[in-house]
Amino acid sequence: MAEQSNTPEEKQFSIQKIYTKDISFETPAAPKIFTEKWEPAVEFNLGTNVESLDNNLYEVTLTVTVTVKTGDNTAYLVEACQAGIFSLNGFSEQEMGPMLGSFCPNILFPYAREVVSDLVAKGGFPQLLLAPVNFDALYAQHQQQAQQQTPGSNSVN
Repeated sequence: MAEQSNTPEEKQFSIQKIYTKDISFETPAAPKIFTEKWEPAVEFNLGTNVESLDNNLYEVTLTVTVTVKTGDNTAYLVEACQAGIFSLNGFSEQEMGPMLGSFCPNILFPYAREVVSDLVAKGGFPQLLLAPVNFDALYAQHQQQAQQQTPGSNSVN
């Protein structure tokens, strides 16, 4: 006879779906940009959004925006919103923040990275491979900034 655990709820995490929610690619200075010397300056921004769905399901969206300029001209602007639906059961409230704010975006990033790389290449530009991102550090930084912006709130040491 197998032993049964009487723990409140076992932690369960699963990926239900990963999909590209929105993509955009612009080359405002084309075709002239292709005749200029290629000395790119890259600006890279990340954003995340979490939406609670039914029955412990959450949609996490990672938005990657890359703007590349040469001199005063924008060579291209690419934005990819990579999303996933994740099932999380049995996690405490303290665990949900890092799971949704760090772990899930970390899963989505390689997909977003591929979308950006493909769009840039199809746009006629040299390959752009985004460097890995430490989502744990970004989440911790975001939490620290949120605590500093709410004076008078209870702080946990």
